[in-house]
Amino acid sequence: MIKAIYGTKDIFSPEVFKWQQIEQLVRNVFKNFNYQEIRTPIFEETSLFKRGIGDSTDIVGKEMYTFTDKGGTSLTLKPEMTAAVVRAYIEHNFYKQSTLDKFYYISPMFRQERPQAGRLRQFHQFGAEALGVKSPELDAEMIYVAYYILKSFNLKNLAVKINSLGKNKEREIFKNELKQYLSSKLNLLSEDSKKRFETNVLRIFDSKDPNDIEIMQNAPNLLEYIDEESRKHFEQVQKLLNLLNVPFEIDHKLVRGLDYYTETTFEITSSSVGSQSALCGGGRYDGLVSQLGGPEIPGVGFAAGIERILLAIENEKSYEFSIPCLDYYIVRLDNNLIDKVYYYTTLLRNKNYTVDCDYSNRSVKAQMREANKANANYVIFIGGEEFTNGQCSIKNMKTGEQKLIPLDEIQYL
Repeated sequence: MIKAIYGTKDIFSPEVFKWQQIEQLVRNVFKNFNYQEIRTPIFEETSLFKRGIGDSTDIVGKEMYTFTDKGGTSLTLKPEMTAAVVRAYIEHNFYKQSTLDKFYYISPMFRQERPQAGRLRQFHQFGAEALGVKSPELDAEMIYVAYYILKSFNLKNLAVKINSLGKNKEREIFKNELKQYLSSKLNLLSEDSKKRFETNVLRIFDSKDPNDIEIMQNAPNLLEYIDEESRKHFEQVQKLLNLLNVPFEIDHKLVRGLDYYTETTFEITSSSVGSQSALCGGGRYDGLVSQLGGPEIPGVGFAAGIERILLAIENEKSYEFSIPCLDYYIVRLDNNLIDKVYYYTTLLRNKNYTVDCDYSNRSVKAQMREANKANANYVIFIGGEEFTNGQCSIKNMKTGEQKLIPLDEIQYL
């Protein structure tokens, strides 16, 4: 038997209805904020992610699904969406057509890491990207939209963490200070952090090694190195979040796992999903468009993991998903009436009702079991003496009430 690839899963009824409702809520919220959906290919040239995300990141260094196609081009299943959106933004000259473009997406992503609760090798994210304007108002909007969506599922154990990484020049100065702080402790760091010391020392803040975490407790504070412009930008973001009643805390160790971030960064975490606590994260990336071959254009965005959100909802029992139901199930009382049943089924479907019937010549009892399993609101009985008299019986499955109507009135239901 061929099974699903390790780290992937099939999604089907009834779980798939939860996914559909999450996706519908997400679409409605983004519509309210005037974000337009974008869909990019599942795979891109590998160089896009190496240039965009950074060679020193775990994603590029350890986790990407990369292969060479028959034409000799190195391709990668997309591990994140921002670089793909920016590639499309540049390729289709969006920046020549408008001052600000606001995109949203719902898409699968791929990373070859150890599967665990809320983290699979094919996982799914929704998110947003706003390109064209550098504005603390847009930063606050991104954080607010993400927080608003999560709160819509009544999640309570949420924490919003924000930080400013400053501009590239300021960050390089800070990196040198951080290296000086760590130089005398280098032999105490984990092997991964020793490598990060050489490639991108900021990544050590991401380490999950307990000893690394303890060493970094007394590390220099990046916020003390940002310039006045970045400071005012960050203060305005905080002011707006307070105005929008978004509770937050400043975490100067929050650097995120991608190299393209500048200035505002944020994460929203939940204590309801275990060690992998981040439900979403994002920030500003003002140099990414030019880094990928476009002009100097600022951007900001975020991504949220659907699997982790579902896990948080399940653990908190915070949200009751609606159970889909049939409007009508048509039960055939006589085997020779299959064509009539199929006709009335199609008639009601064409009127935009959700309708089903039996296709297997099963007994009335078996058909009723199917109607109950499908959570039908009404059952229409076709056959017997009523049919001979030009009538059918309709039963309300919630109240048990049953009544006769003329067959001709089915078209008016």
